Amino acid sequence: MPAEWEPHEAVWLGWPNNASDWPGKISAIHFVYAEIVRRIVESETARIIVNDAAHETKAITILKRSGVSLERVEFFRVPSNRGWTRDTGPIFVRTARVSGRPEFEPGFAVVGFKFNGWAKYPDHELDTKIAKTLATKLKKPYFKVEHNKRHFVLEGGAIDVNGRGTLLTTEECLLDPKVQVRNPGMTRAEYEQVLAESLGATNVLWLGKGIAGDDTHGHVDDLCRFVDRKTVVLCRETDPKDANYELLEENRERLEGMKLENGSRISVAFLPMPEPVIYRGQRLPASYANFLITNSSVLVPTFNDPNDRMALGILAELFPKRKVVGIHSRDLVWGLGTIHCLSQQQPK
Repeated sequence: MPAEWEPHEAVWLGWPNNASDWPGKISAIHFVYAEIVRRIVESETARIIVNDAAHETKAITILKRSGVSLERVEFFRVPSNRGWTRDTGPIFVRTARVSGRPEFEPGFAVVGFKFNGWAKYPDHELDTKIAKTLATKLKKPYFKVEHNKRHFVLEGGAIDVNGRGTLLTTEECLLDPKVQVRNPGMTRAEYEQVLAESLGATNVLWLGKGIAGDDTHGHVDDLCRFVDRKTVVLCRETDPKDANYELLEENRERLEGMKLENGSRISVAFLPMPEPVIYRGQRLPASYANFLITNSSVLVPTFNDPNDRMALGILAELFPKRKVVGIHSRDLVWGLGTIHCLSQQQPK
């Protein structure tokens, strides 16, 4: 699996269609999406999943009102339950020619993981078909991932890669035996075997818990991200009384002892956390780590917080050849995810 900063052919988004994901705020969400699309098409194609012709027309209307050029926008009509494309959209891997296996050709294929509604929500029967349907539309090989004759469950937000064989994930998401269990009974060693076979991840690094408010039970893309082959950014909380303080410190300690696929140590930079974002009595998973890397920019969720500027400055230093852009996300995070959760890159 290539790293996110490697050249893209496109970025995928699912246009919002489920108002229950953002109760009372769906109209505002459409215009946040438009701003994300506007930034994507500065340097690559935005491929947008819509349910049908009427849904596509609505998206086009909002994009035009927001001044978005449609020259680099493509629509794919595929019915969905929600729009969290990081977890339901196609995950692409490089393929090479294999002797005696004509289905393997140099290029890219879609790895066929199962989506089960984060082992929490029952209405996912449409979302679980999206990756395979899009592989067919794109005329890309689709390889169903199985373990012990069961379709292997994995969401894109549960992993982050450096494109050289090292993968980040969390024990909370994949190894918890009781809460939101993705693959019942699977051991750490079995996970590592499947991740190596399906994504080329020969070096799996296990962090502990994800951040407070995370509805997915531990997705790593709200917590820790690769910014280049040997460097990660990790969120860090300075308030010892905050729910994130101890878990982020534990993850820092783990990273200090970890190594990359070539045996070298990981370079760790730190992102601040915004002040807790509370809405209707619920803490939301606000995090600057949920950024999206495009060909020319880094789109970073911001929260009208004093630490917004600091987070943008840190990422600007880490991505000197890209424009770092803040995307207002206080409304977006009411859906329990932000920019990275909504998107999935397609490598060039």
